[in-house]
Amino acid sequence: MDTKRRDFLKGTLWMGAAALAAGESAARNLPAGEGMMAGYADKPFKDLRVGVVGLGRGMAGVSGFTLIPGGRVSAICDINAARRARALGYIASKKRPAPKVYGDKGAEDWKRMCEDPEVDLVYNATPWELHVPIALYAMKCGKHVVTEVPSAFTVDECWELVETSEKTKRHCMQLENCCYGESEMLAYNMVHQGVLGEISHGEGAYIHDLRSYNYAAWNEAKGNGGYWNYWRLRHNAVHGGNQYPTHGLGPICMDMDINRGDRFDFLVSVDSLQAGFHETGARFKGASAADQWRRSLKVKMADMNTSIIRTVKGRTIMVQHNVGTSRPYSRINLIQGTHGVITDYPLRIAIESHNFDEKKTAELREKYKHPLWKQAGEIAKKVGGHGGMDFLMVLRLSYCLQNGLPLDMNVYDLASWCCLCELTEKSADNRGRSMDIPDFTRGAWKTIKPLGLVDVDAAKMGLKA
Repeated sequence: MDTKRRDFLKGTLWMGAAALAAGESAARNLPAGEGMMAGYADKPFKDLRVGVVGLGRGMAGVSGFTLIPGGRVSAICDINAARRARALGYIASKKRPAPKVYGDKGAEDWKRMCEDPEVDLVYNATPWELHVPIALYAMKCGKHVVTEVPSAFTVDECWELVETSEKTKRHCMQLENCCYGESEMLAYNMVHQGVLGEISHGEGAYIHDLRSYNYAAWNEAKGNGGYWNYWRLRHNAVHGGNQYPTHGLGPICMDMDINRGDRFDFLVSVDSLQAGFHETGARFKGASAADQWRRSLKVKMADMNTSIIRTVKGRTIMVQHNVGTSRPYSRINLIQGTHGVITDYPLRIAIESHNFDEKKTAELREKYKHPLWKQAGEIAKKVGGHGGMDFLMVLRLSYCLQNGLPLDMNVYDLASWCCLCELTEKSADNRGRSMDIPDFTRGAWKTIKPLGLVDVDAAKMGLKA
């Protein structure tokens, strides 16, 4: 990594360091690495061999690549024996070849899987602190890598992933980004057909009451329960700001062609007080060490974080994070143009009118259904996974790799979305101070072409509804 940038970052470390001065530039003006990854395509992988590490959320990858022709799970890795057995049982039930098994030799057995010559793609669905180490190691081992959200938490980590991806010419894409949801892809189609007019504003969120998961005990024998070793609760305890920005943000970025004609400029962020987690922790009245720890734990994560991003072209994006109150689940999914607006939970569309009409919304939903959902939506709903979006994400990823096409999202998207974890916390800790957002493309956003309407040929791939 560039020495000057390391020296700069040394003075602005995320935890415990003073925030950057208001308005200070986050741009590095660094030369590109070995080559830009926007538009990069590797050779076609007709037999795509996938190694899945982390068999909780990673089961979306196991099921997807087991069902999609031309792809197979060649390796699995998890330190929990019950989860390894569950994955093996699923693969056997689909009459697919048994994968190699890793994880039984300790916490870093994922390294052996990354080194395996029979793995082309590493599917990383581990606890958060392992996302960056595994992604970096996999790329250095010559593997493409896709990583669960958030893929990184600091600006420094984001730069490491960008530079390693460029140097190794390995894809590094973020998983579970919600860009493949039916409503999100409907909005994308409408935006890029000009139905909503010129886009000026978007709103996204992750509003999901996760207190029961955060405080639940892990069951080692069954490989389920809460989060292993309370890893998510421990992260929430020491970090504020928006530590999970990408669910609602990713689709808006695709609508606005972020890093493809526009880019993030700066943000401001504020935290509410913390009450929900503390009230939940106080309910543990037992005398056990675990109950005492949960009861006494002081959590930094606010009940609600609200951040506003402004792009270079003047668009604004509101992003919210709330995982500690009893509000109904929502990602908001609002995109506003000069001719109309689409928003979600429930889905509503208004064109040239401020009135939402259920009948008109249904008509527009059918008229502008995204081609990918027309092709494979029914299959996706049957397979499941966040309403089918997980399967479509794996399907499109597999289709691109099998046919030697660029991926829909690249490492610059990953970095732009994930760096907000650090920057929103710094802003919120400093009375909503404005924070510049790095340009991870180093100016290439001005000439990178928009994504276009992605699709697959489901029949050609051998998929049947």
